[in-house]
Amino acid sequence: MTEQAVDPRRYRETLGHYPTGVVIVTGIADDGEPVGMVVGTFTAVSLSPPLVAFLPRRDSRTFARLRTAGAFCVNVLAATQVWLCRRFTDPEVTDKFHGVAWTPAPSGAPIIDGGIAWIDCDYDAITEGGDHYIVLGRVRDMRVTGDEPPLLFRKGGYGRFAPLAPAEPAAADAVDGVPPHDRTAPPPSVDGQADGRAHSVPQA
Repeated sequence: MTEQAVDPRRYRETLGHYPTGVVIVTGIADDGEPVGMVVGTFTAVSLSPPLVAFLPRRDSRTFARLRTAGAFCVNVLAATQVWLCRRFTDPEVTDKFHGVAWTPAPSGAPIIDGGIAWIDCDYDAITEGGDHYIVLGRVRDMRVTGDEPPLLFRKGGYGRFAPLAPAEPAAADAVDGVPPHDRTAPPPSVDGQADGRAHSVPQA
């Protein structure tokens, strides 16, 4: 299949089967007001130096404001915070932070109450990647603030993570932290099933 033959609808449908975490990236815009956007493309990049990344759309007006901030904070959402996603993605809500409790990170960017972790970053680089930007952040501070299941997104719906087995220390030759004996196991779906079939996303 050539690049020209890739149907956008098939692309979205196929990639929609891959579950992602959900975060709200926040900052203080150049007008002094807090700004935040829901992101499903957040990822770790490098341990040395400590780098993370997220990929907003190039036509995102929210990122255009967020980009004016000197730094940003990634808020990792708990499964109970679906309401925050709906609030921050609702075009009818003009003041996204109204009634939302937050405290400033070391950079000044908002840490939203109730999340399970935050990562405070300086902008390291912003490059174009097709119709998105690849935003690289250099981590300046980070904390785990809760032990609730994280919020996940899959096939257009929200869900939560359900572990299949106790976590094990990563082996030295593990693939991205997955112990070698788990490499061939069917990947778990969002609702914790491991039979390799597609399942409905549990609504949080």
